[in-house]
Amino acid sequence: MNDPPKPTFYTPEKETQKHRRSLPHWNQAETWCFVTWRLGDSIPESRFKEWVENKKYWMECHPKPWDDATDEEFHERFSRQLDDWLDQGAGSCLLKDAENARIVANALLFFNGGRYELATFAVMPNHVHVLFCPRQGHGIKDILHSWKSFTANEINKRTGSRGTLWQEEYWDRLIRNENHFYKCAEYVRNNPAKAGLKTGFVVWDKNGARASSPCQHLTTDGLEARPPFSS
Repeated sequence: MNDPPKPTFYTPEKETQKHRRSLPHWNQAETWCFVTWRLGDSIPESRFKEWVENKKYWMECHPKPWDDATDEEFHERFSRQLDDWLDQGAGSCLLKDAENARIVANALLFFNGGRYELATFAVMPNHVHVLFCPRQGHGIKDILHSWKSFTANEINKRTGSRGTLWQEEYWDRLIRNENHFYKCAEYVRNNPAKAGLKTGFVVWDKNGARASSPCQHLTTDGLEARPPFSS
């Protein structure tokens, strides 16, 4: 069997699949991607709707293609604003619980090396960051659906809850180059410190820089991974 192609960075000339709900989503096979998804109660709905409207207006005033400065302004205004709100720790923060966080980490690691390649991830109290590359035949949308469906069912089962756990939307960004990759990886690893957390998070990195609290002994081998639902 041939080895899968090595992950690459976003290439405008390659085929890119695009779809949208409240947010635009791009997918390009074998391309590194940074995604964030959050618990449903992590940001008040009124605040999120205002954020969506502001972003829509800004994009109408700044039609693509963008230069690097405009691209940076967009993410300074919108992706970092969203991250700052999440780091304030609003909502139930169910992922502070070590077992809930472990459910999410298990799901992320189970198909690593098969459906996708993980670089690093952080399970925060009310949201999750993942830097990964989907393999051929496995789109970002389907991978996210698989992760979210499995973890919602397992966490609801454990807590005796019912109904929606995750916000339906997610934030994703294709990685442009090596510098962009390392900036995103550094952001993921440093997110707990940025949010002022000493406990209640999990960070995993494929190069061995693993840190977790309260799951102090989290490693790939130590996780009893279970498969997410097939998409």
